[in-house]
Amino acid sequence: MTVSLCLLASLPGVEWCACPSAAQAQSTRIVRDAAGRAVAVPVPVARVATLGPVPVLNSFILALGKGEAIVNGLPLFARSPRHKYQTIFAPTLAERPVIQGPGREPDLEVLLTLRPDVVLTMDRGMAESLERKGFAVLVLAWRNPEDVAATMLLLGTVFDREREARDYLDYTGRLLARVGDAVADVPDSRRPTVLFCSLKTMTQPHLIADWWIRQAGGISVTENGRHLESVLFSMEHVLKWNPDILIVSAPGEIDQVYRDTRMRTVKAVVNRQVYSIPAGAHPWGYRTVEQPLTVLWAFALMHPDKAGGLNVKAEMKTFYGRFFQYSLTDAQVEDMLSGIP
Repeated sequence: MTVSLCLLASLPGVEWCACPSAAQAQSTRIVRDAAGRAVAVPVPVARVATLGPVPVLNSFILALGKGEAIVNGLPLFARSPRHKYQTIFAPTLAERPVIQGPGREPDLEVLLTLRPDVVLTMDRGMAESLERKGFAVLVLAWRNPEDVAATMLLLGTVFDREREARDYLDYTGRLLARVGDAVADVPDSRRPTVLFCSLKTMTQPHLIADWWIRQAGGISVTENGRHLESVLFSMEHVLKWNPDILIVSAPGEIDQVYRDTRMRTVKAVVNRQVYSIPAGAHPWGYRTVEQPLTVLWAFALMHPDKAGGLNVKAEMKTFYGRFFQYSLTDAQVEDMLSGIP
C-alpha cells in the first residue's frame, strides 16, 4: 500500500509534502508565490533559472549565498560593466548559457537542457506558460519596501536559507532604524528636495525611489500619491521642481546635466549637488536587495552632519561580506560608489 504523508511547516503559507513514488521517495514543498499561486518545488532546490529582470532576481539569490545554484548566465542587456559585480560575486555566471532573447522571451530548448528545479520570473503569463510545459515556476513581485521582505522570506524557504533570510531582515530593520532615528527631528524645511531619474529616458523609473528618499531624510519631488511604477517628465518639470539634489541613474549623466544650459538655474546644478546612484549587484536606486545601503548612502549625502557612526564604506564591506560572502577591496567600494559607467 502506498502512503502519502504531508506535514504542515511552521512558516505560514508553506506546506511540506513527502510523497513516495514507485522509484524513490521524493520530497516537495508547496509554496505560495507573489501572485498567490501554490507551487510545488523540490526539496532541496539545487538548480534555479532566472528569467526577465535577471540581475535583480539574481541579487536576492546571491544575498542568500546560493549564487552557485543559478544555471543560466546574464542576458545580453546585462552583459555590460554596469552589472559586472554579478560575475564577481558569482563567477560561474560567466560560463552559463543565455536562456532568453532580446525581448526577454525564454529559449525553451536551452532551458530544458539546464533542468532547473525551479524558475523565477516576474511575469505571471510567462510563469503559467512554462508551468504548462512541466517547469516549477515562482512569480516574484515587488513594488513596495515590504515586498522585499516577503521575497526574501519566500526564497529563504525555497533554498533552505530561512535563517539567512531572517538575518538579512533583522540587519535591514536595524540599519533603517538607525537612519530613521538620526533624521526623526529634522523638520521638512531642512529636508532637501530630491529628484532621482534617468535623463536618458526622462523618467523616474521606480516607485520605490520615493520610499528610499523619504527614509533617508529627503523629499522626493515625484512623491505625489502616485501608483504608477514609472513617471515620465519634461525639462519644464525639472525647472518647476528645482530640486536641491539631483541623483541620476548613470555616471555619464552627471556631465550631461552640467552641460545642459537649460538646467543652469536648478539649485542642484548651482550648488554642484548632482550625483550618480551607486551600483553593485544591481543599481541601488532600483528594486534590489541592496536597498538598505541605498538608504544609508542617500542619508549620508543629504545629512552629512548627522551621519555620526554610520560609515557608508565600512557598512558596504559588512553587508557584502555578511550576505554575499564576498570581501570588497577599497578599490571596489569606490568603484561601486562611482555608479559604474
